[in-house]
Amino acid sequence: MAVKDENSDQTLELFLKIGLDERTARNTIANNKVTANLTVVIQEAALNNGCDRIIGNLLYTVATKYPANALVHRPNLLEYVVSSKVKTPGQLEAAFTFLSNLASENFKRNEFEEACGIGVEVSVEEITQTVNEIFEENKAVILEQRYRTNVGELLGSVRKKHPWADPKIAKKLVDAKMYELLGERTAADDEKPSKKKEKKEKPAKVENKAVDGTHLQPSEEELNPFSIFPAPEDNIKVHTEVFFSNGFVLRCCNTREMLDKHLKMTGGRVFSRFPPEPNGYLHIGHAKAMFVDFGLAKERGGCCYLRYDDTNPEAEKKEYIHHIEEIVQWMGWKPFKITYTSDYFQDLYELAVELIRRGHAYVDHQTPEEIKEYREKKMNSPWRDRPIAESLKLFDDMKRGLIEEGKATLRMKQDMRSDNFNMYDLIAYRIKLCTLEFETRRASYYWLLHVLDLYQPYVWEYSRLNVTNTVMSKRKLNYLVTNKYVDGWDDPRLMTLAGLRRRGVTSTAINAFVRGIGITRSDCSMIRLDRLEYHVREELNKTAPRVLVVLHPLKVVITNLESSSVMELDAKKWPDAQADDTSAFYKVPFSNVVYIERSDFRIKDSKDYYGLAPGKSVLLRYAFPIKCTDVILGDDNETVIEIRAEYDPSKKSKPKGVLHWVAEPYPGADPLKVEVRLFEKLFNSENPTELDNWFVDLNLDSKLVIPAAYAVPALRNAAVGDTFQFERLGYFTADKDSTAEKLVFNRTVTLKDTYCKGGK
Repeated sequence: MAVKDENSDQTLELFLKIGLDERTARNTIANNKVTANLTVVIQEAALNNGCDRIIGNLLYTVATKYPANALVHRPNLLEYVVSSKVKTPGQLEAAFTFLSNLASENFKRNEFEEACGIGVEVSVEEITQTVNEIFEENKAVILEQRYRTNVGELLGSVRKKHPWADPKIAKKLVDAKMYELLGERTAADDEKPSKKKEKKEKPAKVENKAVDGTHLQPSEEELNPFSIFPAPEDNIKVHTEVFFSNGFVLRCCNTREMLDKHLKMTGGRVFSRFPPEPNGYLHIGHAKAMFVDFGLAKERGGCCYLRYDDTNPEAEKKEYIHHIEEIVQWMGWKPFKITYTSDYFQDLYELAVELIRRGHAYVDHQTPEEIKEYREKKMNSPWRDRPIAESLKLFDDMKRGLIEEGKATLRMKQDMRSDNFNMYDLIAYRIKLCTLEFETRRASYYWLLHVLDLYQPYVWEYSRLNVTNTVMSKRKLNYLVTNKYVDGWDDPRLMTLAGLRRRGVTSTAINAFVRGIGITRSDCSMIRLDRLEYHVREELNKTAPRVLVVLHPLKVVITNLESSSVMELDAKKWPDAQADDTSAFYKVPFSNVVYIERSDFRIKDSKDYYGLAPGKSVLLRYAFPIKCTDVILGDDNETVIEIRAEYDPSKKSKPKGVLHWVAEPYPGADPLKVEVRLFEKLFNSENPTELDNWFVDLNLDSKLVIPAAYAVPALRNAAVGDTFQFERLGYFTADKDSTAEKLVFNRTVTLKDTYCKGGK
């Protein structure tokens, strides 16, 4: 430990010498890759004795952003940086672009200098003139928005005219011009306009403008999330750098010949792969993977394989295979071809043999416990240097079943002293149906392709999708299913795609949700469940017709309406239904016995209550006002059994409260009875996986079954999967448990939207 601390102190001192502040320097040391890069850059620049802060910051940028496919030219760039010929971040970015396109081709100084503005001097007078012109063009907007003006856009206009101008001078001149035009900043400039004022003043439709005056033009990635991915013809750059403990750095990339061969085979199209394991049901995290894999191929006119990763037969079932194909189709994706990893077992075996022949793999006899111990101590296996011929013979014995299970594995000869544990001689094969076991982490993956001289496809890592109040691990989902904490893989409380579909969530809403969160690499983000619910409401609000359903019926007898009288009233399927559009309405019966929600009646009235109470009136939606004239109580003298009321056929009274209701379709007949299932969050905690006993956090009230709700007759013919808005209650879908005798509805989502009210 003392040696390590001494090295860290020396590295910290070196970074401080080039002008990094102490916090940045210490954060850099915590990142092994950046530390190694920056140390090499400082050495290449011959600045071990230090430099000024401006040059030091440029060196740091070179260490973190330099294009890996043009490392041969880095000394040339550093020469320009040290001599202050490249002295601004803009010049450095231009240099990165130039060198990235140049790759390993010959470096031509004249072209480089022209591309990076070397020797171009932009005078203060030129910048001042440009600033004056920009302010004159935007004067009206600046005067209106004052100090809420987006200064970044103004500076961007200056950079567009003078890309090699000193950004500090440009910023100083813009700030001075703002002061000249607007004077001192006032308290009002720092206030955000009130929502009331904003609503009153803004036009009927304002796009891409925020409250503070800054423009909210959607980024290219928001418009097209696949814009971040490179084209196939650009796949000649370094995919990753593998740092070995002996100081060697492996920079993996395709040769031009290998890339050209690949492009000829594929026709230059994008080929991607969605590789699920058939050991359980797909969840919403797989929806993100499908969106990336299938979506990229579709956007680029390419092909996406559905590749079953069937390397663990013990956990695989035909049920899961059929489910995956069904869900992929339901999500709107069409595979180019369906294949299995097992289709390639012979190819993989032959590659493993070649790996041994090249001296990059060996047969090991360590037990799992010994392997774990040696990995923790960063020690080589005692079998690591056995002769190639011996490993070839033993590997063949493994294949033919001549070695007892667990007595031998094939391990890749990588780097047991690496800082990356994925380089600790990973297991490629073990004796259990000869299935492939190596982990496809970047370093080990590209190392393997490199040593076998195979084409290196472009790999993009993105974070797994984590949603609050649920679990996403297949192991945990399987635990919940097998221990009957939930009602199967398609339980509507689960974040499985089958569960979401059964709950009434549509594939388009899921894809919109995935698209909205973006293809981020941040692995610490937890997406709130109400963000998904927002997208569900957005769609169902447009597609789900309205109907009337009462969950907890309370009988209301209308005393001034004949018991034999039944009226047929028009109710709207859609809020904006036009009177001349008969398809936008449905018929509801209105008789002298109606049912309202029990929660919509109180014995004691109050000013803030808009439901029904003794002596009070409410409007029955699509029908008439009614006034409570009497209350029938049970034997306990507390429980409300029945309400007596009178209706206003003239509709002259205008009560504030509006209630949903269901009536007897004809005298003495109960309304249509349906079962309604209400679902809440499955777990109480936002992140149950952080808990030691995560399953103890299960919400015991996550499912409520209402066996005898009342519905209007229009619901009688609902088919499984049909979705409706039960007015005032939420969005519901007909469940597969429905029968001819009794319909069952699952609540998809409530009407209340917390995401748009700060739930982001």
